[in-house]
Parts: sequence; structure tokens; C-alpha cells
Amino acid sequence: MSLVDFTTDDDVALIQLNRPPVNALSTELVSDIDGAVGRAEDAAIRAVVIAGGDHFAAGADIKEFGEIFASNSDDQPARRLSEVVGRLENLAKPTIAAVRGYALGGGLELAMGADFRYLAEDARVGQPEIKLGIIPGAGGTQRLARLVGYQKAKELVFSGRMVGAEEALGIGLADKVLPADEVVEAALADAAEWASGPTLALGAAKRAMAAGFGVEDGLAVEVAEFRSLFSTADAAEGVAAFIQKRDADFKGE
Repeated sequence: MSLVDFTTDDDVALIQLNRPPVNALSTELVSDIDGAVGRAEDAAIRAVVIAGGDHFAAGADIKEFGEIFASNSDDQPARRLSEVVGRLENLAKPTIAAVRGYALGGGLELAMGADFRYLAEDARVGQPEIKLGIIPGAGGTQRLARLVGYQKAKELVFSGRMVGAEEALGIGLADKVLPADEVVEAALADAAEWASGPTLALGAAKRAMAAGFGVEDGLAVEVAEFRSLFSTADAAEGVAAFIQKRDADFKGE
């Protein structure tokens, strides 16, 4: 059974994450998102909306991190999510992330892979990885800075704090703020408008603008740093503290 619902209305696709209660990004969910984004590459689809339920996605499934510590494998969930976010970002058609509730960690990274982010008034977004003794590993260190500016992105990554919808709008992380029960419908309506436009030209504009950012080199550094942190005692302590619902005792080692 898929954890992602893929539906279409004429030439607009809706990719709906469906892993209650908060769409924690498990390996299976990331795989299903990848499959849905692959379906959206069909030329018959001219615009895409990606959404969750009450919550967009409240970050990685932290319980899976224990397997990473045990295996020390290169096949990490963050690397796979990074590939999916890149695939979403490279869709040659307009994309909108419709965000209700939490979009944290990998959830925000997924939303940043879309061209636009529409946030519900109750939305809370952020990159809280630093509180686990790690860093964003699916593009957060790169795309966040490009959206909100270097210094503001540094403050958000260093603090790991959550940002409300209005602040997100003010710093350029959100494009619209809407009542929670309107955000998906508004995104679908605007996607339909984009779909009626010159989508070949829009795709060309996306490719040209993305090339100017040179994000690939930064992503390579992010992946290497993210992986190296999983061999540290601080990362093991941060994840254990999160699972045990206690404050972490970081030692800088």
C-alpha cells in the first residue's frame, strides 16, 4: 500500500503524503514520494502540487537513525531524500508545496524543492537538525540560504528554531499564507493557472535560473559533512535524547 496518493485534475497533479499522524519521512515514504514525482514527469502533467494532511512532514523518522549508527552505511535516508528533492526541483513544470502544520527538517527540505511554498496560518517550519547534533542533509544548508539569505539561513540552521507562517512570509520562505482549510485548494487553483501557460518556457526558465545558483557543489559538501557527523558521540547522544524525550548532553565530540 502506497504512503502517497497521486491524483490528477486535467493537467494538474496532486501528490499527497499519507503517513499519519505527521508524515515522518521513513525510507518507505521517501521511496513512494520518488515514485510519485516520477509519475509527475509525464508531459501530460503541466503543474504539480505536493501536500500533506494536517502536517506536511515533520522531518525524518528518527527511529531509523539507529540503523544508520549500527551500519555506518553510505545508503542513508538523507541521501535518498536529497535525490528526491532534486528530482522535484528539476521537474520542467511549475510546482507548489502546500504546507499545513509542521514542515521540519526533511519536510522543509522537500517543500524547498518546489518552486513556491503556500503556508497555512498554523504552519511551523524549520531545520531543527542541530538539536540532534547533526545538520540538514537533504539540501537545507543550500536551498534555505538561497531563499532567505545567507545570514538569516545561518541563524535558522544554528538555532534549529521553528518559524511561523507570517515570519516565513516576511523572510521569503513562504510565498502565500492562507487559512488552513484553503491552502491546498489555493495551490491547486494557482497550479491550474500555471498549467495553462507556456510550460516549455517555464521549464527553460527554471533550468537557467537553477544553473546560476551552482547548488551541486554545495550539496556535495553538505552530504559529506552530514555523513561524517553520524560517527560522532554528539549525534548518537542527540538522537538518543530525542527518542527518550530528554535534553541532550552534548560534549563536542
